[in-house]
Amino acid sequence: MSKTPAYAAASAQSPLAPFSIERREPGAHEVLIDIRYCGVCHSDIHQVRDEWGGSVFPMVPGHEIVGVVSRVGSAISKWKIGDVVGVGCFVDSCRHCEACKEGEEQFCAQGMSATYNGYERKPDGSLDTMRPTYGGYSSRITVDENYVLRIPTGMPLDRAAPLLCAGITTYSPLRHFGVKAGDKIAVVGLGGLGHMAVKIAKAMGAHVAVLSHSAGKRDDALRLGADDFLVTHDADVFKQHAGRFDFILDTISAQHDYNAYLGLLRRDGTMVLVGVPDPAPVHAFSLIVGRKRLAGSLIGSIRETQEMLDFCAAHGVASDIELIPIEQINAAYARMLKGDVRYRFVIDIASLDKAAA
Repeated sequence: MSKTPAYAAASAQSPLAPFSIERREPGAHEVLIDIRYCGVCHSDIHQVRDEWGGSVFPMVPGHEIVGVVSRVGSAISKWKIGDVVGVGCFVDSCRHCEACKEGEEQFCAQGMSATYNGYERKPDGSLDTMRPTYGGYSSRITVDENYVLRIPTGMPLDRAAPLLCAGITTYSPLRHFGVKAGDKIAVVGLGGLGHMAVKIAKAMGAHVAVLSHSAGKRDDALRLGADDFLVTHDADVFKQHAGRFDFILDTISAQHDYNAYLGLLRRDGTMVLVGVPDPAPVHAFSLIVGRKRLAGSLIGSIRETQEMLDFCAAHGVASDIELIPIEQINAAYARMLKGDVRYRFVIDIASLDKAAA
C-alpha cells in the first residue's frame, strides 16, 4: 500500500479538501497508473452533495482519468510501463452475468464498480462493501488490466480526459441507435455532454442542430460544427420544426417537457435521454402518434469506449476544456452550477503533487 495525495469531500455539506488515501500495490492482473489529468463531471457534484442518495464518504471524485502506467502486475502482457492510458466511469464488474459476458459491463446485473463512490470486488465478483473506490482527484490509481483504456497516440491528454465520460455517454447512443451520414439529428443542451455530442455526430456525417434555451450559445454551437441552432424558449420553434428530426439526443439535467421535444421527431424517430433531471410526465400520445421511441443510455462498455477513443482520434475530436489546478476545484463546482464553463473543467494533477510536496 502507498499513501496517495487526493482531494475529498468528508460529507455532503463539506467542500473538497486535501486528503490522503491508500492505493494498493498492483496485483498480478493490475496496473498502477500515475494520473496526469482528471475531468470534472457534473455528476461529481451530484454525488459529492448526495443528490442521488447513497453517497459513500469520505469521497474522492473523478472518473475521467488519463495517466501513465508506472507499474504492472506479474501476469500482465497487455500493458507496459510508460503506456498512456485512461480510466472511465467504472473499474470492475462481476464478469459473470449476461451483460458482462456480452461485453456490456456498464449494465452489470450486480452493479458495476464505479470508479468512485462505489466498491471494489471480492474474488467471487460480488461487491466488497468494506472497500470503497476512490477516483481521479488523486495522484495515482490501481486498476484491473481489463478495465484500462489505451489513449491513442497524438491525442492531447488534457482534452482526452472528458472523453472517458462525456465522450462515451454521447457516442454510445449515437452508435447504438444507428445514427449515420445524412441523418437529421438534434442535440438538446450545449454543455459538457452536448458539445461532445455535436462534435461526434458531425464526425459521423449527420446534419446537426443544437436546441438550447440560451440564445448566447449560437456562435459556439456553430463553431463546434452544428449546422443549425434553435432557441427553445420560443414556443413557436416547436411548431415550426415539428417532425423534422430522425434522432434527438437529450443531454439536459434540468426538468423540461419531454413531450414538446418528442413532437420534433419524424415518424419512427428516436429520442434518447442521457441527462438525469427530476421526473417529468410523458404522454402516451407523444409516442403513439408517429410510432416514436423514447429511450435512455448509460455511458458505454470498455469495448465501446475504446472504439470511441479511436474514432475521436481518427476524426480529430477532443473536448473543449479549461485546465485548472486542484486548489480551484470548489470554485469550479460553483461555476459549473452557473453554467460558467466552456465546456469541461479538467484538473492538472501535477498541481496536486506540488501541493502535497
